[in-house]
Amino acid sequence: MAEPERLLVMIGVIARLLRGLRHVAVGASSPVPAAAALVARELGRGRPTVSILGSETSNPFTDGGRELFDCAAQGRLDAFFLSGAQIDATGAVNLLGLGEPGRMRRRFMGNFGAPYLASLVPNVILFRTDHGVRTLVEKVDFVTAPGVEGRWLVTDRAVFRRQAGRLRLVSWHAGEMAETVRAATGFAFETAHDAGETPGLEAAAAAQLRGPVGAVLREVYPAFAAQLT
Repeated sequence: MAEPERLLVMIGVIARLLRGLRHVAVGASSPVPAAAALVARELGRGRPTVSILGSETSNPFTDGGRELFDCAAQGRLDAFFLSGAQIDATGAVNLLGLGEPGRMRRRFMGNFGAPYLASLVPNVILFRTDHGVRTLVEKVDFVTAPGVEGRWLVTDRAVFRRQAGRLRLVSWHAGEMAETVRAATGFAFETAHDAGETPGLEAAAAAQLRGPVGAVLREVYPAFAAQLT
């Protein structure tokens, strides 16, 4: 997991991307997107609605993933989040395994539901808290969800957006530069002409993390909440 300061930057970036949306869902093992979605809800005075699987207080679903999938199919879900063992230069995600067809050397269990949601939810935001050459690769070994134009990738080092078929560097976090991000990335990328340092977490968002958002996070992700506060 990244240092708390960089996690806070990621939370701020994702929260800003969620402004104006109606309904955001967060799956399992996604504390950074959960925190960002809750911050966006508090700053947006209840909008977007946030559904966090596994939460007692922020989960309207009584039938888990089945209701989430129905909600997506009915067009009532605006944003979802995906990470993966690999994310490639096109924004494709691999949650299946490493190797090649017929010779898989490692299999993962996180593939369930991801292709379905990625094909239905209009805003799928990618994230990684350990930006490195082994996770951000030129081409994924297996495609769980293909990349689409305009998709965002937020890591603990930088922010990318897919433009003209490939991820492009939009900003780098404090302590980084375009060159350090390039050295830590396993694919070649262009830098946006207006790229610069990623804005830090806004004071109002930080206050929400110390208050109502922190309370929800302690319920679902107690270790993560302790790390931030």
